[in-house]
Amino acid sequence: MRGIRTRADRDRGQIVVEFTGMVPIILVTLAAIWQLVLTGYTYTVAGHVADEGARAGAAKDGGPGACEAAMRAAAPDGWDVGPGCGGGGDRDVFTATVAIKVPVLFPGALSFPFTVHGRAGAAREETP
Repeated sequence: MRGIRTRADRDRGQIVVEFTGMVPIILVTLAAIWQLVLTGYTYTVAGHVADEGARAGAAKDGGPGACEAAMRAAAPDGWDVGPGCGGGGDRDVFTATVAIKVPVLFPGALSFPFTVHGRAGAAREETP
């Protein structure tokens, strides 16, 4: 009976081999999903930063300087933000645009050469 091997004996270690082979595939898939989520979040950040800049620029004491300061303050740490503030074509609406580079896996390190743009406008407050 010593030479007879059961099926369980022949398959010993097979689970470890299969798991070791699948770990890189699982990790790459998780990284790709995370990068897609981060890209979508970049669009949300761009919209929020542009909104904050437009609101600050349209205020009574606002203007391009207040707009840019508000945009930089509204951007999360580690995000590469390129603000642009101006009046746009309409003198009653203050517009703010922003360009944010999409980070690779986490903000603050590398960025893709892909840029997300956000644009917002706010009605100018009238001075009394």
